[in-house]
Amino acid sequence: MSAVRGPQLQTPSSPAANNAMPAPKPDLASPPSDSFVALREKVSQPVIAAFCAGGVAGAVSRTVVSPLERLKILMQVQSAGREAYKLSVGQALAKMWREEGWRGFMRGNGTNCIRIVPYSAVQFSSYNFYKRNIFASHPGAELAPVTRLICGGAAGITSVFLTYPLDIVRTRLSIQSASFAELGKKPQQLPGMWATLVHMFKTEGGVSALYRGIIPTVAGVAPYVGLNFMVYESVRQYLTPDGDKNPSAGRKLLAGAISGAVAQTCTYPFDVLRRRFQINTMSGMGYQYKSITDAVRVIVTHEGVRGLYKGIVPNLLKVAPSMASSWLSFEMTRDFLAGLKPEGDAESL
Repeated sequence: MSAVRGPQLQTPSSPAANNAMPAPKPDLASPPSDSFVALREKVSQPVIAAFCAGGVAGAVSRTVVSPLERLKILMQVQSAGREAYKLSVGQALAKMWREEGWRGFMRGNGTNCIRIVPYSAVQFSSYNFYKRNIFASHPGAELAPVTRLICGGAAGITSVFLTYPLDIVRTRLSIQSASFAELGKKPQQLPGMWATLVHMFKTEGGVSALYRGIIPTVAGVAPYVGLNFMVYESVRQYLTPDGDKNPSAGRKLLAGAISGAVAQTCTYPFDVLRRRFQINTMSGMGYQYKSITDAVRVIVTHEGVRGLYKGIVPNLLKVAPSMASSWLSFEMTRDFLAGLKPEGDAESL
């Protein structure tokens, strides 16, 4: 009986065999669920797609140029008489590598990415929102360069106010492990983002400490972001042949590099003032500015006009890869998300 029963169990027509068979696989060609279609519809909306793409663009661009970004900050905060980083870009990067290794190149980048993702996301999405809902006379209308400037400035101010505390913490983290004699011996364990944020809040004046330097920041960010958007879209139109709605990646990279270089050069002194005020109460750095005009007067008196442009060389070196990678990753991500929008019925998906 056992000899007969074995083959019977393996017979396809046997009820037992049918019960033992695995459940049929779902039909891969079946239409997507309503919730999936709704999600695709939501993330493909222009403002949401721009928000997500802006976050990706910010993280990519900051990581690409992290060593130059940190070097720029170290040069910016050096007042008269300090020469720890009075070096060429190559020499300063080599010094950073010898003293801190790869971590030195990335110091503060984690906090910067945490900051730049919401900062960039809010900046791109708010620009898109202002452009579409406030400044555009009708859907798809082209804006004049001055209107783009105003729209971009408003987007820059919006993003700065929402993320500024993380920016000031990033500056402190970038400096703490640097070889500035004025800071004394480096601690064995450097504080992290949250510890620095809490320490500043408790010891330097509460919320106002986390927004120290916001005025020169806004004064610089509004024209910087406005110029960035205005120049980028203008240059991109110039580089795009008539009728070509999707320029090549190379053209996008070139437009991003040009827009970043123009915007950074025109507004750079405000960036120096921002960094100085962010560490104005940090013991050992040697300056206590009372106001923006006082800071400009002291810097020009002791360091000359060049003091307002300290760190501009590594800054310009990072502008091209930073802005180019930012605009390229932004447009690629935005176009991908916008392409998720359902078309007609579910079968077209």
